This record gives sequence, C-alpha cells and structure tokens, in this order.
Amino acid sequence: MKPFLDDNFLLSNETAVKLYHDYAAKMPIIDYHCHLSPKEIYENQTYGNLTQVWLYGDHYKWRAMRTNGVEERFVTGGEGVSDYDRFLAYAKSLPAAVGNPLYHWSHLELRRYFGIEEIINEKNAPVIWEKANAQLAQGGFSARDLIVKSGVEVVCTTDDPVDSLEYHRLIRDLPDFKVKVLPSFRPDKALEIRRATFLPWLAQLEQAAGTKVGDYDALLSALSERIRFFHETGCRVSDHALDVMGYAEATRDEAAAVFAKALSGEPISDEEERKYKTFTLLFLGRKYAELGWAMQFHMHAHRNNNSRMFAKLGPDTGFDSIYDGPVAHALVRLLDALEQDDALPRTIVYSLNPNDLYTLGTAIGSFQGGGIPGKIQLGSAWWFNDTKDGMIDQLKALANTGLLGRFVGMLTDSRSFLSYTRHEYFRRILCNLLGEWAENGEVPLDFDLLGGMVQDISYRNAKEYFRFG
Repeated sequence: MKPFLDDNFLLSNETAVKLYHDYAAKMPIIDYHCHLSPKEIYENQTYGNLTQVWLYGDHYKWRAMRTNGVEERFVTGGEGVSDYDRFLAYAKSLPAAVGNPLYHWSHLELRRYFGIEEIINEKNAPVIWEKANAQLAQGGFSARDLIVKSGVEVVCTTDDPVDSLEYHRLIRDLPDFKVKVLPSFRPDKALEIRRATFLPWLAQLEQAAGTKVGDYDALLSALSERIRFFHETGCRVSDHALDVMGYAEATRDEAAAVFAKALSGEPISDEEERKYKTFTLLFLGRKYAELGWAMQFHMHAHRNNNSRMFAKLGPDTGFDSIYDGPVAHALVRLLDALEQDDALPRTIVYSLNPNDLYTLGTAIGSFQGGGIPGKIQLGSAWWFNDTKDGMIDQLKALANTGLLGRFVGMLTDSRSFLSYTRHEYFRRILCNLLGEWAENGEVPLDFDLLGGMVQDISYRNAKEYFRFG
C-alpha cells in the first residue's frame, strides 16, 4: 500500500514516475490565467498567519466549510471571530472532504511551501497553526517569494479595460523581480449591457480613455484605445465570461441602436442584447487578431445563485454552479464569422459543463489552420472540473478529438499565491495517463516522445502560443 502523498503521489506505474520526476517536475510555470492581485504582488504582500495566506479569498475552501455546517462568520469573517477560529473551522471540515480535490490541494499547499506533513484535522490543527506561523514570522513567504519559489515565469492577471495597470508597470520596473506579471483584457462589463453595472462602468471608461462615450462609435473607439494601452503594457491575451453562449447577426447600426437604448434607460430585449454582444465581440476579436493576441472564452457558469448571499458578500464568494445551456451553434457561428474575414485570433474555449467537452473538441477542429500549432485550444479542466477525474476527462477528450501534444496546459484560475501546487497536480495526472497508455502498449514506450510531450504541455507550448516575448 502506498503512503499518502509520497513522492510518487498519483503516479501508478514506473513510466509515469520517470515522466514526472525526469521531465515534468522542474519545468517552469506559465500561469496564463489567474486572479492574483497585481497590487499585492507589487507591494509584496506578507501574511501574519496561516489563515491570511491560506483561506482569505479562497471560495473553494469557503464552499466546503459551508457544506460542513460552518457558520458564515467563521467562513468569511465576522465580529468576534479570529483568524485562528477560521483556520480551526477549516481544519475540522477537511476530513469530510476525502475525494474532493481540496483534500489533496490543502495537504500539498502545506507540504510544498511549509514542509508540514501532518494530516489536517481538528486534532493536528494547533500543531499546524504553530508550525506555519513560525515560518511566516521568519520571512520568505511574501507574495513575490511564493511566486519565485513556485518556479513561475509569467503571471497573467485579470483586468478590466478601465484599469490603470499602474501596478503592472511598477512591477515591470522592479530591479530584483524577473517574473513577468502581465495584464489580461477582460471586457465583460462592456458586453453586459442589461446589468446595473453598465452605465456606472461607462463613466469609468470615459475617465480611463479620456473621452466622452455618448454613442456606440465612441464606445468602440474607447475600447480600441484601451486595447492599445493594454498591449503597450505587455498584454497578449483577452478573456471573456460568456456564461450564456449566444449569437445573433447584427449590423453596426443595430448594435448602435441597442447601445442608445441602454444610455436612455430603455428596456432591452434578449434578442437585442444578443445582437449588441455579437457585434461588439466580433469587433473585439478582430482587434485581438490584429495585435496577435490570444482570446479566451470561459463559458457556462451559472453565477450568483444565492441572491441573499450575493447581496451580503458580492460575486466570487462560492455561490456559483454549472450552467447547462446550449453552446455549439452560437460558438461555431461566432468563430466562423471571424474566420470568414480571416480575423480569427488564437482562441481557447473552456466550458464549466463537462458535458460540453466533445462538443467543443470537435467544434474547434473546424477552425484550426494558418500554420499555427493548436491555434484553437480546448481549455484545461476549469473550476468545478479542476479535479483528478475532470483533468483526465479533458485530456482524453482532447486526445480523442485533436492533438494532445499541442495542448497549452494548466492554469491556476486562482486568487491564492499557494495555488501553484495545482500545476504539480496536473502534471502528475498527465504523466500517469501517458504512463498507463505506454505500459498498456497503446503508445510507444519512447521517452524522447513522451517526455518531450510532457515538457511541451507543461511549459513549452504555452511559451510558444502566447508570445509574451
């Protein structure tokens, strides 16, 4: 029987062991999609205790605590609740999470960064707390320290078009920090024309772009200006949360009419919203293609399900789920509209619904080409699929429908500086899958082939694909 989390964790065969330790383990990390704070990176955030670095902002852990019956004040903080109280509540909850990736992640985070090998539970909680806090007090666990210790080469944060990117520029000028921290262009608020955030966001856009946005042409001009500004600051990737995938052919005049209705406070129909979003998204896609950016679509999240808790805590606090709407027709029409003009940028598509894997895998095969390896990518197992089974399913779907060897690999999609262990988790799963195939005689036992593929997927493909320079 194998011990828990030994050196060969998740590696069930000799080929996998060699692939991981000799080829995957030491490859650098390109974290091309995350939600880390550039301000915290620049200011080199430090942490007074384990809860601050381990539980603050981690809605994966919050969700598990709620499921275990923990009162909300111990989850997200409340009057009279100490950081130790919150840590203890999580330590009490984790034993029930056997089978959930949080059980693996949490132990990996403590082992890889703090060398703490105790099994997390209520009994061991005081020991873990003291050991981790003693190390934090000694230093070497700041935000930038954790990035460097993790072997990270590039970090792409998630940034609104109105962001000043002040901290990205400041980070770039740091003399002793060589990791590239680059912005990603996330114009969701420009597309969500029916949300209450739209008009206040337009006012912010006017200030950022230095121009009045009184009509649709002015909006597109302002977005173009912000894209140029992001590009000058090192941005090479955009991102879009397309929770509901829609498409409706529209002229510029039709999109402009919808925008005018929004400015005047008139109600906008579903069809009008689709027309506005479609034309605007196609406009943005063409801009990305001109600049050589990659474009990401994160699809099929059902967000902010619990309206009472959304009013109390806001978004991204653990109250989202998988959406089960259609995706194929609208996505194909969108990609095809760009392809018709030879303006389809390199694109990564993710769905939170695992049932979409083969739909997406076959759809993207219709738009490969242009001499670009893996131009259209089936994105890594995302969010609720960021599990052992979810990663295996995504890898198999990609291998069955496309070219696994051209995959750009893993990302953290996280707000935590300890989440880089997810790259290790992914690499172990990848190596084990390839090892199983080799030992079953399904692929050659050729370490030049398989080891090279592991290194490509772990690092080299992303480095080539995103062209960060």
